[in-house]
Amino acid sequence: MRQDRGLGVSLAVLRRQLAAMPCRLYEVRLIHSGSRKPYPGVRQWTAFQLSGPATVGFLRIRNREGYDVYFRPYTGDHNAGYILLDLDDPVPGILAKLRAQGHEPCVVVETSPGRWQAWIRVSPAPLLPALATLVAKRLAQIYAADRASADWRHLGRLAGLTNRKPQRRRADGLPPWVKLIHARACLARNGATLRELAAAVLAQRRGHSLPLNVALPEYALSTTGLDSTALAAVYRDCLNRLRIRERYPAPDWSIADRWVARELLATGTDPALVEAVLRQGSPGFPRRHSDPEDYLRRTLRCATLFSRAPHSRLLD
Repeated sequence: MRQDRGLGVSLAVLRRQLAAMPCRLYEVRLIHSGSRKPYPGVRQWTAFQLSGPATVGFLRIRNREGYDVYFRPYTGDHNAGYILLDLDDPVPGILAKLRAQGHEPCVVVETSPGRWQAWIRVSPAPLLPALATLVAKRLAQIYAADRASADWRHLGRLAGLTNRKPQRRRADGLPPWVKLIHARACLARNGATLRELAAAVLAQRRGHSLPLNVALPEYALSTTGLDSTALAAVYRDCLNRLRIRERYPAPDWSIADRWVARELLATGTDPALVEAVLRQGSPGFPRRHSDPEDYLRRTLRCATLFSRAPHSRLLD
């Protein structure tokens, strides 16, 4: 009976979350909190399938086995119109602030005490990845959210399950529940303004390849491109925006290179410039790579496949 009550609670809050985020399909991924390995397969389910007792029961079992459950509204290689804000330390009155500025969230969940995720629907129709990423970065900047989570396809948590990350465990050693704080289907009042501003930035960048929010010195720009100092500055800027050094004191630079490449590609940066940024900015490059140029090509291909960036066709 206790298990049935638990399933009932999970079903109720999960259904409320999905009802506030209508979409034809949802992508669900399960990542083990210890090994960080994904559960085999990436699933796309309808709301009816995802909110069924059998599916929720399956997710609860995997969750108890140590898997964190993540999801997002899914429309293939486009953003479904929803932007995730990852608020590690939400300021008091954040919901009122979001509403006051026309960025009303349709869903807010508490992923662990003091950590929230907010979903904002900025468009009733799917968005291009580059456009959605710019909107996400703008919202993250406004509300001091995690910029590493600000992209067009970031996954959030499902309510009614637990956060299995070891560092999030409660004082009694148990994992905290992902709680539903707010759920109401709505379109953000100023979503169109966010889209228009992002579209203007994309239009201005068509003639060059500089990523958004990267402040380069004037001497770095010339008809032949950017010098090594400026390229290294772009790499450091990405590290800072993604908070890589803050989150990982001794990072694996091969992984960091992929994250930086993905960040730049997602904002429309030309692949040739991304390769130059990695070559000049990645610490100690070429490190121990026997074929540095092949390493750069593989890193860009991996980042492009993951981000589905606007320039992906150039790397085929």
